[in-house]
Amino acid sequence: MPTFVYASLCKGCGKCVDICPADNMQYNPKNRKGYNADPISCAECMNCVKYCPEHAVDVRPYSDFAPLGARVGVIRDTKKNIIYWRIVFRDGTVYDFASPIRTTPWGSAKGALDIPERSDLDSELLALEDKPEYLGFPELPRPKQTVRIVGSILKAKQKTGGG
Repeated sequence: MPTFVYASLCKGCGKCVDICPADNMQYNPKNRKGYNADPISCAECMNCVKYCPEHAVDVRPYSDFAPLGARVGVIRDTKKNIIYWRIVFRDGTVYDFASPIRTTPWGSAKGALDIPERSDLDSELLALEDKPEYLGFPELPRPKQTVRIVGSILKAKQKTGGG
């Protein structure tokens, strides 16, 4: 859902330009307003929508998501640290969603190619990996056992002429 800017609401602060990871949001020095220079290349992260203090950046929904007049609105509440999404369908049905704003200290976010630290891998779920009774299984299958089971199923199908 590409974004667009309501020029009448835009105060020209440039926050949408600063936060756009795809550099699609641009600043027009003639009218001192922000605009989406390339809506087709919009990464649809909605950072500009969430970050605009004037609520001047909005979402243009796709026709299959919000057909014929439906609207999507986003409001960022910095006091409560919550983002509110409101979807209004053309039949009047309204869906409201609230998501917490989560922030991390600058430089602490891990990239996609970063190797995780051992402490990142220590979780409650991984601690249960060798305790099948907590996972609801009498016994966890092991690779050799699984191969043996699959092999016997295939042999049985071949004998009966199935599949």
